[in-house]
Amino acid sequence: MTTQITITLSDELYEQAERFARLANRDVATVLVNAIHSSIPFTSAKAAALAPISALPDEQVLHLTQLQMEPEEDEALSELLDKQQAGILTDTEQYELQALMQTYQEGLLRKATALSEAVRRGLMPPLSE
Repeated sequence: MTTQITITLSDELYEQAERFARLANRDVATVLVNAIHSSIPFTSAKAAALAPISALPDEQVLHLTQLQMEPEEDEALSELLDKQQAGILTDTEQYELQALMQTYQEGLLRKATALSEAVRRGLMPPLSE
């Protein structure tokens, strides 16, 4: 299934995409679709089902500004990253590492969004001026 949309690009961005498309012997639409596809990370169904931070009450937003991985997950992630660095990661461990990295990245995005929302609402000062 596909969905057709219309977007407005600056002339500079369009020309950049057009030049790349010519170099790659592809059409501009394919170049833009591939660029969008590679720049938007996968989001798990669990993360997608969470309420938008902008819809949460102040206390939940503030709680999310302190979000961290569970200690067991954090320890497992560190161990798997060490094994990966050493080049001794098994296929099963690679899948586990990918899942933990997904959890980490989604949590980090949620925390960053909560921090932004907390500042926007005046619940906390900006982290830096």
